[in-house]
Amino acid sequence: MFHVIKTEGRARRGELQTVHGTVQTPAFQNVATCGAIKGAVSAHDLRDLHTQVMLCNTYHLHVRPGDELVHDLGGLHKFTGWNGPILTDSGGFQVFSLAGLRKIKEEGVTFHSHVDGRVIFMGPEESMRIQSNLGSTIAMAFDECVKNPAEYPYARESVERTTRWLKRCKDEMERLRQLPTTINPQQMLFGINQGATFDDLRMEHMKEISELDLDGYAIGGLAVGEPTEVMYHVLDVTLPFAPQDKIRYLMGVGTPGNILEGVWRGIDLFDCVMPSRNARHGHLFTHDGVLNLNNAKYTRDELPIDPACDCPVCRRYSRAYLHHLFKAGEMLAMRLCVIHNLYFYNTLMEQIRSALDEGRYEQFCRENAERLDTRI
Repeated sequence: MFHVIKTEGRARRGELQTVHGTVQTPAFQNVATCGAIKGAVSAHDLRDLHTQVMLCNTYHLHVRPGDELVHDLGGLHKFTGWNGPILTDSGGFQVFSLAGLRKIKEEGVTFHSHVDGRVIFMGPEESMRIQSNLGSTIAMAFDECVKNPAEYPYARESVERTTRWLKRCKDEMERLRQLPTTINPQQMLFGINQGATFDDLRMEHMKEISELDLDGYAIGGLAVGEPTEVMYHVLDVTLPFAPQDKIRYLMGVGTPGNILEGVWRGIDLFDCVMPSRNARHGHLFTHDGVLNLNNAKYTRDELPIDPACDCPVCRRYSRAYLHHLFKAGEMLAMRLCVIHNLYFYNTLMEQIRSALDEGRYEQFCRENAERLDTRI
């Protein structure tokens, strides 16, 4: 299902074949938490923004509108109108971010809904059943994401529990694939590597879960407050133990510079709310760095957001107009800026793939990683 076309150093150019289409990698997954990109961007808009994969949130869709309802309405693809690959996270990150509202046991986690306060239980089997009801292309295993910095004894205990949960996820997924009511019997399962920032835990865990022969492997528990250099170090020590013939996914990352550095270290898939979230506040990514449209200096600026960008927004609107929309509190400001940022991220991935195809990625990374993250 995953084929490495060529490599440059540790960077990989590949293809992931799924039941909902082929993904050219490295790729960025656009985050549609509740089935839509925040900022009034629909699944149909995504097609024009060079999107390959849409990512939806298992926990939020379970709480509202309910995964059984989505199943009855034909699954996420029919529900949202998106016909390409969809990845659903396991709900683990959201569960464990509700620090004061949860109780962890071997069976799973009991916690309170952030919407209405009702008690919810979620374990490996429940997470797999919810994601099966959603009918996503790729399901993520249920894991525990510990906070950084973490105490070593608890981090080790958590990793061991995550491994046991992963095995239960695999067994439940195999059972669900055989049911006649399953929307996507070819649903893929990705395991998640954990271990906080401890080298030995990360390496041991990746070795252990690699033996389970899953469809893909993710690195979780990073980009949660640790220094960027620490995140890169974890990738450096962990990825050599990941299967070479399986896709690798760095969860929740990140800035354009983070993505360039992640690709250089061997990552194939990324996701992050940053492009859409930042856009809603007027923070936009360009080929010259990051600009803040709220600044007064853009009041009379007739240039597009990024003169080097050919997105629908840059072709039609000036910085001055977008600055005005933000000051006026117009919803259109958020929509147009989210469109630009998502287009920028997706076309950046196209440039990365072209650089890998042409054997010049090291130079491309060196020239762009720092500059793209610089604030203008």
